[in-house]
Amino acid sequence: MERSGWPAVTAVELDGYDRGKTEAAVERIFAAWPGAEKLSRETKVTIKPNLLMARSPEQATTTHPAVVSAVAAALRRRGVEDITVADSPGGPYTAAALGRIYRACGMEGIEGVTLNLDTTWGSRKAKEGSLAEEFHLIRPILEADVVISVGKLKTHGMTTLSGGVKNLFGCVPGLQKPELHYRYPTLDAFCQMLVDLAETVSPDLTIVDAVTAMEGNGPSGGSPRQVGLLAGSTSPFVLDLMLADLIGLRVEDVATLRHSLRRGLIPKTASELQIDGDEYKQISDFQMPDSKALDFSDHMPLPVRPLIRWLRRRVTPRPVIRTARCVGCGKCAESCPAHTIAVREGKAVIDYSRCISCFCCHEMCPVRAIEMGRKWGKRSAEG
Repeated sequence: MERSGWPAVTAVELDGYDRGKTEAAVERIFAAWPGAEKLSRETKVTIKPNLLMARSPEQATTTHPAVVSAVAAALRRRGVEDITVADSPGGPYTAAALGRIYRACGMEGIEGVTLNLDTTWGSRKAKEGSLAEEFHLIRPILEADVVISVGKLKTHGMTTLSGGVKNLFGCVPGLQKPELHYRYPTLDAFCQMLVDLAETVSPDLTIVDAVTAMEGNGPSGGSPRQVGLLAGSTSPFVLDLMLADLIGLRVEDVATLRHSLRRGLIPKTASELQIDGDEYKQISDFQMPDSKALDFSDHMPLPVRPLIRWLRRRVTPRPVIRTARCVGCGKCAESCPAHTIAVREGKAVIDYSRCISCFCCHEMCPVRAIEMGRKWGKRSAEG
C-alpha cells in the first residue's frame, strides 16, 4: 500500500449493498492491506463504524451494516474470532442508548461479532505536541490488538468533510465529545484536536463507505447521494485527501487536511497519491453544507481583516431552530457544549450570545428542526 511514498488508497466501485458484491469489494481492500497477513485466531479486533444516531441505513447517516458485515466476514476468513463492533454515538454513552442505535442502524443481524455494551473508558497518552496531553477513549478501542475504522462519507456543517479522521471522534465516550468542542471552540483548534486524536487512536485500517454518501447539511441533516465507491487505506489522513478530491474539495477547504499537511501526513494534492483498484471521477456538483456557503470571510484579502472581524460576528453561520418542527425532545440542549440551549414551553431556544457555532445541535436533532443560517439578533425561526 505504499509504493509512491505515501500510503496508498484502494478504491473499489460498488453500486449497492448486495452482500456478495460488498464482501468482494472489502476483500480487495484487505488483499492490499499488509496487516491482514498478521491476523490470526488470537487477534482481538474492534470495528469502529459511524453510528451517529438511531437512523435506518437508507438515510445515509450511518455506516451501512452490509459494509460492517463484510469487514467481519473478511476477518473471519483469516481466522479472527474475537470481533467487537463499538462506537460512542452522540448523546449519553449508556447500554440502553447503544442498544437502540444498534437496532435502528441494522447492526444486530451481523454474524460473528459482539456489539459492545461496555460503557467504561480509559485514557491514552497523546502524541507529543498535541493540544491535549491525553484522550479518554472507549474501552474496546483501548483493548483491541487491531482497530478497523469503518466510516461514512458525508459533508459536515463544522468540519466540511466527515470521513476517516472525523469518524474517530466516536472513540471519545458520550458527552465528553461536547466537552472537547467547548475546550477547542474554533474550527482550527477543533480540527487540530481531531488530527491529534486520529494519531493517538492510530487505526490499523480505515475503510469509508461512499456507496451512498450524504451531501448538503451533513452529518445528519443532508440528503443521500449515490457515489458507488468503497475506499480503504492504512492512513485515515491520506484517505480523507482522496475523498475530498472525489467531492471537489481542496486541502485548503478542509481544516483537518490543512493540519494533516502541516504535519507531513499527506501530500499537497490528491494527484500525488497512489490510487490502487478502480479509478474514480470527481463529482463536480456535490452539495456542501449551508454553513460553508455562507461563511465567505476566510477568503477575504488580508488588508480588510478588521472588516472581516466585524462581518464575522454578523454573518458567521449559526444554528436556526425551526420552531414548527421542534418537538421539544431536548437532544439539542443535551449535546450543546456551551449549554446555550433551553427548552421552553415545548420548544428549543438558543442564547446566541454564547453560541460557538459547532452545530452539535444540528447534528443531533432527530427531526431535522435545526438548520444552518445567519442570525441577525433573532432567537428562533418559524417554519
